[in-house]
Amino acid sequence: MPLERRDEETAGISKTRRKRAMEELQALGEALAALPAERLEKIELPADLREAIGLYRSMSRRDEARRRQMQYIGRLMRRAEEAPIRAALFQTRGDSAAETARLHRLERRRAALMEDEAALSEILDSYPGIDSTQLRSLRRAALREKEEGRPPRNYRAIFRILRDADLAKDAGSQD
Repeated sequence: MPLERRDEETAGISKTRRKRAMEELQALGEALAALPAERLEKIELPADLREAIGLYRSMSRRDEARRRQMQYIGRLMRRAEEAPIRAALFQTRGDSAAETARLHRLERRRAALMEDEAALSEILDSYPGIDSTQLRSLRRAALREKEEGRPPRNYRAIFRILRDADLAKDAGSQD
């Protein structure tokens, strides 16, 4: 039995398993590199790993150097504490999913308002701080824009009002 094989058996981990674990760490590094900069800043990372990810992001060409840089990030990931990084990445993705769901909910409310003005009372019940006169006016203007084929400026303004009211409501509930 070759010496290398005995070492692997005594370690209890096969070469295939080690390779798979390294590929998983490299995939975790790729996920970190794909995050927006403001979300990446929120994750606690070793300085050398953060620097390597920054260098990877600055590489514009998708060539061999970029691939090698990602392998280097994978090597750095082996030295870093994996569990806290994975948990922080999961949390930032979860926040993103929650934010996306919130925006979809607001888009459905706006669509309901555009279909029927009766949806306005439901919106006012949910967000009492909204100016009903302004929202009615924006709705009429948005319908007119749609009929005339103009850009949806007022349609977007309705969404901004709903988003701001929803953010204010969340901020008020957290206090």
